[in-house]
Amino acid sequence: MKTKKPIGILLTVMLVMLSLTACRPVDTGKTEAGDIYRFEEYESSEVFDIMKVNLSGELAEKCTSYKFTYMSDGLKVNAYISFPNELVQSQKPGKCLMYNHGGNRDLGKLENETTANACVLCGRIVVASQYRGCGGSEGADGFGGDDVNDVIKLTDLCENSFSFIDMTDFCVLGASRGGIMTYRAARQDSRIKRIIAMGAVTDLFDCYEDRDDMKSILEETVGCTPQENPAEYEKRSAVYWADEIKVPVLFIHSTGDSRVPYAQAEKLYEMLKDRVECRFVSHDDDRHCEPQQEDIKAIAEWLNQAEN
Repeated sequence: MKTKKPIGILLTVMLVMLSLTACRPVDTGKTEAGDIYRFEEYESSEVFDIMKVNLSGELAEKCTSYKFTYMSDGLKVNAYISFPNELVQSQKPGKCLMYNHGGNRDLGKLENETTANACVLCGRIVVASQYRGCGGSEGADGFGGDDVNDVIKLTDLCENSFSFIDMTDFCVLGASRGGIMTYRAARQDSRIKRIIAMGAVTDLFDCYEDRDDMKSILEETVGCTPQENPAEYEKRSAVYWADEIKVPVLFIHSTGDSRVPYAQAEKLYEMLKDRVECRFVSHDDDRHCEPQQEDIKAIAEWLNQAEN
């Protein structure tokens, strides 16, 4: 779904509005000699083309960011990672938030400051994939199909290659189409401990029928219509396998969301609330994936609750 650069320009403004709790690093014993946050040192056959991102102002003061490329299913996929400078100074591993962006192909792609803004706001290491077929990555956008492997592979790297990441409370935020990526990944990967679903898609059949402008996009990225191959739409729709979602979910959705109907989040919430921990933050407006002050506070509480 189309997003307006979530956790980008709008969140930069919100940095002035709310100062979140400083990150609380956890020493897991994974520290090594030298600077564990010198990301250039992690270059390998699977992680390469590492380049430091030039940040400015408050972002530069509070975090450090890199963009890099990694291998997923034989494809070169681009990504970003940002970590709080407090962690760099302490040289202790920190907890991580993975951000799954919305949009399709280059619409909604990550920008240089996307993960940096999220890092400053949540006080965690933030990592994000462009996915295949987006932002210069090889391959074709599958809108939550095989490109979910790009999310799983990046999680593998977080666990096995990046020694500065503490995996004990690995959380994922999915915005709009990123909700498909997030729910599908959580369905099969027990390393994901909690979810934040912001304006997230839970029913792709509904998206196809609700918006005429999405029909051609879905036919091109999914490769078929719902009538031609309903199984492809079902596997991208969490409401059809809600019983397989085992982790807590924080829902954030506007009642008049102009791109993903509010009813999608409401339906999944009703299916999950008696079985897993859920919280629902709603707004009476038509915004789509435009975080507000209440959302930032709710996300901070959601991420910090495991530490209390």
